[in-house]
Amino acid sequence: MAVVVNKLIPEFESNATGQVKVTNQSHLGQTVVLYFYPKDNTPGCTTEAMQFRDKYKDFAKAGAAVFGVSRDNMKSHDEFKTKLELPFELIADTEEKMCHMFGVVKNKIMYGKKVKGIERSTFLIGPDGILKQEWRGLKVPGHVEDVLKAVKALKKASSVAAKEAASAKEATPKEAPKKEPAAKEADVTAA
Repeated sequence: MAVVVNKLIPEFESNATGQVKVTNQSHLGQTVVLYFYPKDNTPGCTTEAMQFRDKYKDFAKAGAAVFGVSRDNMKSHDEFKTKLELPFELIADTEEKMCHMFGVVKNKIMYGKKVKGIERSTFLIGPDGILKQEWRGLKVPGHVEDVLKAVKALKKASSVAAKEAASAKEATPKEAPKKEPAAKEADVTAA
């Protein structure tokens, strides 16, 4: 099943660095940024990872968890994460299950040959598990800032909605306790 904006993310389960298991349910209640990239230790992917690293505190402050996803194995991810001092986990999608579910596997021409590759893409999942926004076929410069703006806007919209719900609840007039009808006194007539 493919992902669709404004719909729940389908079921998935993947392993990430730090012995973290990531599922469609594991981060409910928290905003999640999943960024898919072609390969560890390549120039564009290294730049993108460093930009997410450099803005990581801002993402965390806005309540978002960040995960990088590629087809590389866990050993490659562990080395890449250590080398770049990444504060977030990397998901090893060696079987391409997530890549296919998110529709990021694409045919590319590399050195004149047709190859299957990963289209650089990012997905913003709301605390409710619903895909809020996607960026596909993107270029690295300026992208992380765009994602951070969207995360902050989502947080602001969520807090406004929560305040409105709280205000509506407080504004609802409380029902006065219902009084039991007074028992009618029986007319006692003297006989």
